[in-house]
Amino acid sequence: MRMRPRPLVFAAAAAIASALCFAAGAQAQTKLTIGKVIGGDGFHIPTYVALDEGFFKQQGLDASLVELQAPAQVTAVLSGNLDCAPIPSGGAQAALSGAKIEYVVGESLKSQWTLTTVQAVNKPKDLEGRTIGLGRPGGADYDEVQAVLHRFFHMDAGKDYKVISFQGEPERIAALSNNDIQGAGLSIPHAVVAQQAGLKILLRTGDYIPRAGGTIWCMKSFVEQHPDTIKKLIRAIAKAVMYFRTNKAGSIKVMEHHILSIKNDKEAGLIWDQLHDSFGAEVPKNLFRDILESRRQTMIAARQWPADKPLPDSESFLARNLLDSTLKDMGYVPTNLAAPAKAD
Repeated sequence: MRMRPRPLVFAAAAAIASALCFAAGAQAQTKLTIGKVIGGDGFHIPTYVALDEGFFKQQGLDASLVELQAPAQVTAVLSGNLDCAPIPSGGAQAALSGAKIEYVVGESLKSQWTLTTVQAVNKPKDLEGRTIGLGRPGGADYDEVQAVLHRFFHMDAGKDYKVISFQGEPERIAALSNNDIQGAGLSIPHAVVAQQAGLKILLRTGDYIPRAGGTIWCMKSFVEQHPDTIKKLIRAIAKAVMYFRTNKAGSIKVMEHHILSIKNDKEAGLIWDQLHDSFGAEVPKNLFRDILESRRQTMIAARQWPADKPLPDSESFLARNLLDSTLKDMGYVPTNLAAPAKAD
């Protein structure tokens, strides 16, 4: 008489099969570490979306975001302790100093910095003789806020206004609230939070100058040794960009998860309204060159680059063929980016 298989036998077999399938799936996932600024920011939203919405996993990437200050991310990639970093200005400094790095995919295509002030300031000229809080010299906010004030309002740091450096944006908001400073460079997510607290967004640098922010780079050797991994990264970021353009509800959840200054759906929704059409996986040649040229100018001022030495071909620092061919193959729709509203 044939014995019927017992339920426990079936259960054990199913458990073993499930475990084997899970192990096979886990083996198929390629580990990848990407830097994340502490507390999150608006420039890197595509990486947050790609993680939370499963776009990395869909591409076979076991991706993780490692929270570090921006300078530490640069050091970590250069030392081999981090695979990639979305810190374009720090990468430019390293590249122009001789490091063998390569940019691989874009994120933000529009400057996201603001000059946020106390209510008593109604125009940039009102900041004459007052103090503005910015990040470290050479950082994107430092460069962009000063560039807009210089080019469009003929105001220069040290001469027309004072500058205090703050590493963190929440600290700048606190200093503004206490009137210790009268203006601050804040990214749009933090500026929206400050606005809800009674402060004022005086100007948006993106209305004056374009900027490729959050462009991701890795060591050139990593790109050359793992081109398939880089293609997966490009596809995941491109899918995240297209998702963020149209999916407000899902994007709000992602931003609330990763950008710690956001307190509620209203703030996240206001941020999405301003940023949803600001991202692109593509890296326009002119914006990419500007990353390196801006850093070259900073290095000249610091006597780290000869004033008469031209910028190398910027395209030599970008995996252009890999990026463009991957985006084309996946049917990626480029961002329709509006030109800055203001002009010189």
